[in-house]
Amino acid sequence: MTEPSDERIDGMRFETALLHARRREPFAVESTTPPIYQTSAYAFDEEERHAAVAGGRAPGYVYTRLGNPTVAAFERRMAALEGGFAAVATASGMAAIFNAVSNVLRAGDKIVAGACLYGGTLELFESLRDFGIETVYVSELTPDTLEQAIDEHTKLVFAETISNPKLEVLDIAAIAEVAHVHGIGLVVDNTVATPYLCRPLDLGADVVVESSSKYINGHSNAISGVVIDSGRGPWDPQRYPSMAKWAKFRNMAYTVKLRQGLFRDTGACLSPQNAFLNCTGIETLALRMERACANAQGLAEWFASSGHEVEVDYPGLPSHPGHDLAARQFGGRGFGALMSIRVGSQERAFKVINGVKLPLRVSNIGDTKTLITHPATTVFADNSPQEQQAAGVWPDTIRLSIGIEDLADLIEDFEQSLTAADQS
Repeated sequence: MTEPSDERIDGMRFETALLHARRREPFAVESTTPPIYQTSAYAFDEEERHAAVAGGRAPGYVYTRLGNPTVAAFERRMAALEGGFAAVATASGMAAIFNAVSNVLRAGDKIVAGACLYGGTLELFESLRDFGIETVYVSELTPDTLEQAIDEHTKLVFAETISNPKLEVLDIAAIAEVAHVHGIGLVVDNTVATPYLCRPLDLGADVVVESSSKYINGHSNAISGVVIDSGRGPWDPQRYPSMAKWAKFRNMAYTVKLRQGLFRDTGACLSPQNAFLNCTGIETLALRMERACANAQGLAEWFASSGHEVEVDYPGLPSHPGHDLAARQFGGRGFGALMSIRVGSQERAFKVINGVKLPLRVSNIGDTKTLITHPATTVFADNSPQEQQAAGVWPDTIRLSIGIEDLADLIEDFEQSLTAADQS
């Protein structure tokens, strides 16, 4: 069992903070869970107060596209758990990434990123080229490769704490140091690690994004994303001209610009119902992650010693190139619940996938149930072979998102499926 961390959030350890951090909101009733404010607009007794709230001179809500009490409850929890100054919840993880990077970029700017990003992110960054924003990819994001890739047009570094599905582990502190020497912001996608394993803002990241549809929600019943601002970003108006109007807000500048600008204008708001489901799911994040990480570790070790033709990629194995960094950076809590295996050919991969009985054949990750997919023909189907290989996706790659089942049942299931594939 993982030892409790002494790190405090609002004076509480992580597991307690999941239940109680920033929980008390000014709702009309003292409910134990946030009420669902399923409304599009809000009425006022006097037009003077309506005008003050609409003009940002008084707290309150005017229109759910701009803000909602249930959504705000989720945002406050995520800001607390990630150690951020503020958070903005969005309709999906992709909306979170788009809003996070576009908030400070304009035509002619560049992003530097590792090539092993999630397929949807690669496609989004390709779409940004139509707006004059270019992404420069390096095969492995290290301080040296980052230093070589930066030029006068570079305005952001983007990376994933644990890449999906290549399982590269990012040295956040080292990358943040190089980015900040050049006055460049670092945005980290923490979807796979979650704040249970790692808080990138504590290690120097300026902004964190998460697809909270995944482990934060935990039950595959709500699509959502979130952008968490450290309040310390290097948003110098000289380097980031679009921030000039907002510089007066100082450490609030990034969030204020986002909420009153791009987020508002693109309508990327999260629904109150989905925010409620996230607030409910987040309470069991530590329990789910502890069990899923332990299952993933056990299954990875079994794959490695099973005698079947399986090459397993998981940071929890000492053979993984990011093992030592992950052990240090994740504080001994585990190595995540995501893994990839290679089984020799696409034909054999399909046989293994079709042969298992417990895992669901799903493109998602982060459920309580184990999920399995062939990423080359699903998640990365629209990416080129070169992009797939850079992301660690091969014709024989199988991606697994490990759930909270009994580990022995998972091992038995993969044993029978691999054996059947070998005999066919």
